[in-house]
Amino acid sequence: MKDIHPILKNMVPLVEGIANTFGRNCEVVLHDVTNPQNSIIAIENGHVTGRAIGGPMSEYGLTALRKGESCGHKINYMKKTPDGRILKASSMVIRDENGKLIGFLCISFDISELMIAKNLLLDFTKAEEDQEYPQDNRESFGSNVNEVLSSIVNKTLESVGKPVAFMSKEEKVNIVEMLDDKGVFLIKGAIDYVAKILCVSRYTIYNYLDEIRVTG
Repeated sequence: MKDIHPILKNMVPLVEGIANTFGRNCEVVLHDVTNPQNSIIAIENGHVTGRAIGGPMSEYGLTALRKGESCGHKINYMKKTPDGRILKASSMVIRDENGKLIGFLCISFDISELMIAKNLLLDFTKAEEDQEYPQDNRESFGSNVNEVLSSIVNKTLESVGKPVAFMSKEEKVNIVEMLDDKGVFLIKGAIDYVAKILCVSRYTIYNYLDEIRVTG
């Protein structure tokens, strides 16, 4: 780490300290902006996003770096991993004594299990009169068929209240059945799109549909 800015070197112990304070679901990353392709110089709990030392700048980091000196902190925003886990994140800008951007300290906390617990509590405390006011009566509109497809799939996933990474086969089959009932698979390319969202192969989706239509 001899070529790393002294300010960044001094922040390396913070990475481990913050991660240990908040536990294994808290990923902490220190970026050196002088090398965007291999910007990660320290990381703890990299399993949260699958990153490691020597990894590249994130999409947010690249966007912020593009803004240059005008970029600022981004605190408490939500993002998703490719497999659907929900992260609460903050990205803080690090500058040298002259105000020059030299790095980012990023915290990503996996709150997927907390969201599951939240949905369970909401379901448990739901009163009978709530049935008169459905929580999601949004219609799926779009300027093209892909927007409609995306909207329907996202609404269906939200109704389950669980990230894809935590879903069992039975729950995925149930989602495919709900989508089939809504006519989603009449849309060209829907099989491949849903397979990608559910992290399975297109042949698995066909098998799910065969299973549903036989039992149905």
